[in-house]
Amino acid sequence: MASFSGHSSQSYAPSAPELPQSGRYGYHHGATPPPNHSYYGMPQQQQQQGPGYMQSWFPPGTNPDVIRAFEMVDRDRSGFIDENELQQALSSGYRRFNLRTIRLLMFLFKNPYDSLRIGPKEFAALWGCLGHWRAIFDRYDRDRSGKIDSMELRDALYSLGYALPPSVLQVLLSKYDDRSGRKVELNFDSFVECGMIVKGLTEKFKEKDTRYTGSATFTYDTFMTMVLPFLVSYD
Repeated sequence: MASFSGHSSQSYAPSAPELPQSGRYGYHHGATPPPNHSYYGMPQQQQQQGPGYMQSWFPPGTNPDVIRAFEMVDRDRSGFIDENELQQALSSGYRRFNLRTIRLLMFLFKNPYDSLRIGPKEFAALWGCLGHWRAIFDRYDRDRSGKIDSMELRDALYSLGYALPPSVLQVLLSKYDDRSGRKVELNFDSFVECGMIVKGLTEKFKEKDTRYTGSATFTYDTFMTMVLPFLVSYD
C-alpha cells in the first residue's frame, strides 16, 4: 500500500460538470446489452435511419446543433462514433482538436461498455463540458489573443477549485514548450487537455480521499491504473 498526500481540501471546491460515471446510462461497466437491443435500449429492427433518426437517443433538450454534429459523422448510423469521427464532429463547433486531446476526451467520456467509441449521451455531455471550458478560457484570455499564458492558466484552474503548486503547473506547461525561448502559451485545445488531466486525476484521487483530507492510501496497482491512461493520452 502506498500513501499519497495531495493539497488541502480547499482544492476540492466545486468545478466543471462531473464526468460520466459507469452505469449512469442504464448498463454497468462491463455489462452486455440485452440481445437484439442497441446501447440505448431500442430494438435494432425498430431503429430509424432517416433524417433526425438520432434525436430520441440524446438527452431531452439537447441543442439541435449538437445532434446534427453527431449525425454528420455517424455515417453508418450505428449510434456510435470513434476518435476520428469525434475529431470531425467537434471541428464543427470548436477549433480542430489534435488526436492526443481527442483520445483523452474519449477516455474520460467513454460509454459504459465500449471504450473505443462514444454514443449520443456521452457526446452531449462532452460537448456541454467543452462549452463550460470555453467560457473559462475566454474569461482568462484577457488580451483576447486566443491563447493563455502560465499565470492565466493558474488563475483559470484555481477558479475551478484546483490550486496547483508552481512545480505541477510547470510540468503541465513543459509539454507545450517548443524550446524556442518564447513564453509558453496555450490555445483552447491545449487548455482543455491540461484542464481535463488535472480534473480527471483529481477526481480519481478524491475517490480514495473520501474525507477530503488531502491524503489517500492505495495499492501500486491502483495507482498505475489511475495514472497510466492519462500518461498514455498525454504522451
